[in-house]
Amino acid sequence: MTMTFPMTEHVLKTDRHRTFYLARGASDAPPIVFVHGWPELSISWRHQLPCLASLGFRAVAPDMRGYGRSSTYSRHEDYALEHTVRDMIELLDALGHERAVWVGHDWGSPVVWSLASHHPERCVGVANLCVPYLPGGFAPENLLPLIDRSVYPPAEYPAGQWDYQLFYEESFDKASAAFEANVRNTVKALFRKGSASAKGKPSRTARVRRDGGWFGGAGHAPDVPLDTDVLTEEDLHRYVAALEANGFFGPDSWYMNQRRNLDFAAKAVNGGTLSMPVLFLHGEYDYTCETVASRLADPMRQACRNLTEVTVQSGHWMAQEKPVAVNAALVRWLAAQFPSLWPV
Repeated sequence: MTMTFPMTEHVLKTDRHRTFYLARGASDAPPIVFVHGWPELSISWRHQLPCLASLGFRAVAPDMRGYGRSSTYSRHEDYALEHTVRDMIELLDALGHERAVWVGHDWGSPVVWSLASHHPERCVGVANLCVPYLPGGFAPENLLPLIDRSVYPPAEYPAGQWDYQLFYEESFDKASAAFEANVRNTVKALFRKGSASAKGKPSRTARVRRDGGWFGGAGHAPDVPLDTDVLTEEDLHRYVAALEANGFFGPDSWYMNQRRNLDFAAKAVNGGTLSMPVLFLHGEYDYTCETVASRLADPMRQACRNLTEVTVQSGHWMAQEKPVAVNAALVRWLAAQFPSLWPV
């Protein structure tokens, strides 16, 4: 008889934080926790949760702080990685497990990398999509030296594709206001599949300060058709409802903690070296987190003792655009590295 597991909704309340999370799979099964990024939700992993649950895992995906039905805060510093890592440790404790497999994407990746580097005893293994490990910390200070200057000449693009991160620091209110001006159009404009035609060309994120803001400095997102290779109408509605309810202060504040995150990274154990099995998925057509042709992934390769790398033919929203490829890479790695986790 085939076992099927419904999606269930849960809330963890501690003295310091409230975490909403989705779960599928047997409650006593080995946990695999999926950590989303900007500006997403737990539903970003809607294609992964049923797959991993059916293979014998307790698949869990929280709304990160500032998002969805989890706590929001009014200070930038409340979105530093040190706090989000603690949120995840509390979640794992509540799940009743000492260790988990952790999977991250976008800003969820620095959370997962930080869990691995600060709390390796809580990690069976870690997998990340698009954003590689930077042992010194995911911040412009460490990103700028790795820019591909054949695409981003320093005179024209001093901050390369990371220019948008500096725009948050310099013009935070203006950045958030542009996203909030029409949230539906913002979500449609952001969540789009990758394209081979843009390879080797500067990312739009490299011109944000020069343009005077996102979307060419228009102050609002253009009205473009929904990319149904990434989102359905139902997905769009759920993202829009959550982001309209909470606004972009929380999501955008994740970019406002460069110094705090660098200081936190310096506290990593084992000098930041990761000994557990690590999987990294490159996005062939992700031109902001460009890891295929640039040196962005080099620090990760030096710091991980057991690293598996897979390239997925997708843009940045990999888990939603190419779920079959992502699931296959993840399951292949799990089967090879962790045979004892499987029920058979």
